[in-house]
Amino acid sequence: MKKIIVVFTILLTNVIGFSQTYNVGFYNFENLFDTIDDPKKDDAEFLPNGAYSWNSKRFEEKLNHINKVMDEMGPLLVLGMCEIENKQVVYNVLNYSNKYKKTHGVVHYDSPDERGIDVGMIYDSTKLKLLKSGNIRFTLPGKEKPSSRDIVWGKFLSKKDTLFVMVNHWPSRRGGADDSEKNRIEAAKNARHFIDSVEQKNPKYKLILMGDLNDYADNVAPMMVAEKLTEMICKESGEFGGSYLHDGEWNVLDHIMASPGLRGKKGMKATVGSGKILSPAFLIEEYKGKKQPFRTYVGPKKYLGGYSDHLPVLIQVKL
Repeated sequence: MKKIIVVFTILLTNVIGFSQTYNVGFYNFENLFDTIDDPKKDDAEFLPNGAYSWNSKRFEEKLNHINKVMDEMGPLLVLGMCEIENKQVVYNVLNYSNKYKKTHGVVHYDSPDERGIDVGMIYDSTKLKLLKSGNIRFTLPGKEKPSSRDIVWGKFLSKKDTLFVMVNHWPSRRGGADDSEKNRIEAAKNARHFIDSVEQKNPKYKLILMGDLNDYADNVAPMMVAEKLTEMICKESGEFGGSYLHDGEWNVLDHIMASPGLRGKKGMKATVGSGKILSPAFLIEEYKGKKQPFRTYVGPKKYLGGYSDHLPVLIQVKL
């Protein structure tokens, strides 16, 4: 009888092992700068003597906060991130983690963003093998040279599956949503071109696009990508109806989209309906009777010591 139980346990463990569930997420860190002056970056405000009085104590508190959010999001197969100053701050995040320090690798490229912020990702190197990575650089309409965040991508191998992950932080709505829309459309064109090139090589491609797109799902630029990918994050994914609060209204600026190949019956797949906007109590504060993200700053002079002005988003992926 004992032998039968042991054999059954081994078989059950093997079956479960072939269908393990992990999370793929995205989080806007809200200005994760270090405290060191970089002459190549516009980081003067985020120095100890800068407008934000950004010192080691506040930086370390930010790192601890990010790790608290990551623990809430886990187990993380991939985490895309934006508003990071450089590659080193990503390693700083990992070095503060008891859970991911020894298991996760980093994909990052310096971008020509005028504010000095980049995008990047960490990935579970025990589950994914990084085959290749790169960055997509583009010039915005009316500009003579690139001045926005790159789109960073990684190509990973998981058993027999190849997975592409694209991390985005599209141009802001500064100057008005309508007037700035052409900039996000340019970002979408470049993202779409990459997706089309991957599909051309493999019609059953597996790809996840994520990021702060600075647009809602029904805006032109995200819809250009959604023609190829399925949006996994919607208003119903969270308790407040969005990942970001603007002028008292919640909506989704932080997106995760998955290719049709991730909805197949075999291999790696994204779980249908698994999209979530996380809002644990520690990420939320109340201001004038309205709940909102508990952010780090409100303007340069008011340090709140919170987390971010965006909420994290994630989907489930089965390996």
